[in-house]
Amino acid sequence: MPLPHTPMTTAPDRAVTRLAWARATLGDTTLTLEPASSDASFRSYWRTQSEGTSWIVMDSPPALEDPAPWLAIGERLRAAGLHAPAVLAHDLAQGFLLIEDLGRQPYLPALADDTVDALYGQAMDALLRLQTRVDGTDLPPYNHAFLQRELELMPEWFLQRHLGYTPECEEWDVIEQAFTVLLHNAAEQPRVFVHRDFHSRNLMLVGDAAAGGRGLPCLTPLLETEPAPQSADRVPLLRNPGIIDFQGALHGPLAYDLASLLRDCYIAWDEARITQWVEQYRQRALQASLLDAAVDTARFRRWVDLIGLQRHLKVLGIFCRLWYRDGKRGYLADLPRVLGYVLDVARRYPELADFAALIERCIGDRDITKPATA
Repeated sequence: MPLPHTPMTTAPDRAVTRLAWARATLGDTTLTLEPASSDASFRSYWRTQSEGTSWIVMDSPPALEDPAPWLAIGERLRAAGLHAPAVLAHDLAQGFLLIEDLGRQPYLPALADDTVDALYGQAMDALLRLQTRVDGTDLPPYNHAFLQRELELMPEWFLQRHLGYTPECEEWDVIEQAFTVLLHNAAEQPRVFVHRDFHSRNLMLVGDAAAGGRGLPCLTPLLETEPAPQSADRVPLLRNPGIIDFQGALHGPLAYDLASLLRDCYIAWDEARITQWVEQYRQRALQASLLDAAVDTARFRRWVDLIGLQRHLKVLGIFCRLWYRDGKRGYLADLPRVLGYVLDVARRYPELADFAALIERCIGDRDITKPATA
């Protein structure tokens, strides 16, 4: 429900305005807020502290992070029976939203050898729902130009800013040739709704699954029926996982979100498991008519590998930019895992072998978790 708008405040007053808005919205003059989480953008999240139901205040300053896309995409996900946070109230002009609290348990700390198959099973159920029931055709296209811009973050921020390495002309040729391979791979794939950050920090264990922890035997999908649906078509609700950080969704390559999930920037699994999960998803995508029957195991695996490589090259650049431009140093600690994905995949394909060798030369014996001194 939209609330009456009050004038925008200056930055130093934002915490006061945020608290006043939350108190007025919930009708509780004693309510307090505590930090819930933050992300790589200008948004922040605050958990209400009061008697009764806990809510999250999302603070998304409109001049920096327009909250309207988050609201619109969330409505699509919920209409498809996916567990995006419900919205109680919003003031888009000020950038405040009062949303459902999905709890304190993201996938990441819950993932272990004895839980990952069940948790990724839930995540792939949700992903299949995203790709079959959420229309993305009117979203901005995740096309050649967009993917190219993302790829260019790697040489700018990782090679040149972080490593202090400026490639020679012939080395730029190697980089451009590798980028061409990746862009052609993306162009081959069917186009679907793409979350773009479908991974363990943006998937939440909700309710009983979160409370039960690693010992829970009920980590198979939890299905409920949405109360009083407006459509005659009742849409089953996939209660887990809760899905967040979806506002940057685009219409793009089918394998992108799967690669984001299985080759997560924050946790790694052995290749045998990844191979099994990729093939399981291919079979389900075939059954759902997302894929043509001609897309065999080898072709689909190439799609996943190379769109994942595109993502991880982008991430090398973004993680460095977050430190040098935005002062968020913590992401440098995750660079070795992301680099490992880049080198492992690039070495697997002969047309990318020179590119892998170039990256290794650029790094040398450098500890890439340490920021550049200049």
